[in-house]
Amino acid sequence: MIVELVTFRAPHGGDWDHILEGARGTIPKWSANPKLVRKHFLLSEDAQTCAGLYIWPSRADAEHAHNALWQDEVERRTGSRPEFRYFELQMLLDNEAGTVTEWSRTGERRVSKVG
Repeated sequence: MIVELVTFRAPHGGDWDHILEGARGTIPKWSANPKLVRKHFLLSEDAQTCAGLYIWPSRADAEHAHNALWQDEVERRTGSRPEFRYFELQMLLDNEAGTVTEWSRTGERRVSKVG
């Protein structure tokens, strides 16, 4: 599993509600992507930087979803190109579900209960 952190400048003049409305408009696209496991929509405390924290099965899936056309659209809306960072997901603690999920180097998943 891959965690992808995508950051980009918030739209000029955007406030919380404006940025949230824009994010809502992307839900149909992201919910229709069968490769996307999870996406977190993030906004910096000063409302100057937006970020998406994505979980994907592979980096190739992430790169396919964030292709040049998508990057061009972000630049058109915000005036800057997005920046990307990738991490391998080793373990996920989910306190709501009370589970810990671990992935082996080869991608096998093991879920256990907390406690």
